[in-house]
Amino acid sequence: MNTPVNNKLVCFGEILWDILPTGAKPGGAPMNVAYHLNKLGMVPSMITRIGLDDWGKRLLQLMQEQEISTDYFQLDANLPTGTVIATIGEHHEVSYDIVKPVAWDNIHWDDRFEALLHDARFFVYGSLATRSTASRNTLYRLLEIAPYKVLDINLRPPHYNRRVIEKLLQQADFLKLNLAELELITGWFSKFPSAADRIKLIQDRFHIPSVVVTRGSEGAMFNFNGHLYQHPGFKVEVADTVGSGDAFFAGLLSQYANGAKPDEMLMTASALGALVASYSGPCPDYQLEEINQLIRQQALSN
Repeated sequence: MNTPVNNKLVCFGEILWDILPTGAKPGGAPMNVAYHLNKLGMVPSMITRIGLDDWGKRLLQLMQEQEISTDYFQLDANLPTGTVIATIGEHHEVSYDIVKPVAWDNIHWDDRFEALLHDARFFVYGSLATRSTASRNTLYRLLEIAPYKVLDINLRPPHYNRRVIEKLLQQADFLKLNLAELELITGWFSKFPSAADRIKLIQDRFHIPSVVVTRGSEGAMFNFNGHLYQHPGFKVEVADTVGSGDAFFAGLLSQYANGAKPDEMLMTASALGALVASYSGPCPDYQLEEINQLIRQQALSN
């Protein structure tokens, strides 16, 4: 891979503990994306908030062990560190009970954010952190000054509303969502039957040049500057799908930063998403060579 000119980026939003049947795992989409981007050679910073409790201390320690900057982690004396009770179904689908209120609902503005964003290649944000007024207003201020804005939609009922989602979409330069989220959002405006038409609708309505849609075991679709690319996905033995979409997105962004072609971006992202699904939890300790092994195996089987 070529070294990108600027490999710094900022992720905003929730950091938490996923309480899984197998135990507690660090999580939250922005943190998951930051973790995988860090493994892929990018330099992420996180804007988030944790409680003054053992859960928060453990998250700080884990991030520092991974050499991910915690300079913009805020500490909350009143609210606890975020937790999510995750339940995994018989077909590996995951349902979530997202505890509220918690520390990441209370992210405050910090004047240091301006310099941080000035030096960043990407600003990655999601929809879940907008469920609270404090974090939502901080995000809106960040979007006013952010560079290339990357939206990772994360619709978890009842933690969103249409007005806020539309506002976030209007800011985005790059959008990632899953097929169910694509169908829900475009259903507000149209009843197009095909995913390709729905992607074009969302691009045209909100002027978003790049839209990627994950489709679970069926792979992904990527409309990049008006051209549609597809990948069928990789077949792996699934442990759980927690965080696999975040890993996919990190793979896509790292390839984009390195100037890869859209089909190469999609292939690498799909391989990383599948690899993470073969492990338990959203942030497993894998080797980059495992991504290449999956790609080679699929090439040999075709």
